[in-house]
Amino acid sequence: MYCIRGAITAKENTKECIINTSKRLIEEIIEKNELDISDIISIVFTATKDLDKAYPAVGAREIGLTSAALMCLQEMYVENSLTKCIRVMVMAEGKTQSMAKHVYMEGAKILRPDIN
Repeated sequence: MYCIRGAITAKENTKECIINTSKRLIEEIIEKNELDISDIISIVFTATKDLDKAYPAVGAREIGLTSAALMCLQEMYVENSLTKCIRVMVMAEGKTQSMAKHVYMEGAKILRPDIN
């Protein structure tokens, strides 16, 4: 089992935007890590306090992640931190941790400049 991290920023706090943004992130993680949906054990989503119109996990369900355990949490607030951000921690089977390809998109690229 190994863990893949990722994050993305949403353009606005709407149900459609939150769901579509989380879909984009999960689809990119699946593609970059050459995952089959059945490899995914669980995903923990966090969202900053300014994203409150939908659960990001809905996007994962909509792309077919129906067996994996999904959980949504509110990201800890830190003064002057990145806003409208969805973060994920994907637990998967089949590879080793050193093979994980973490994905940071849109405004969240600043969180891991060493990767981007």
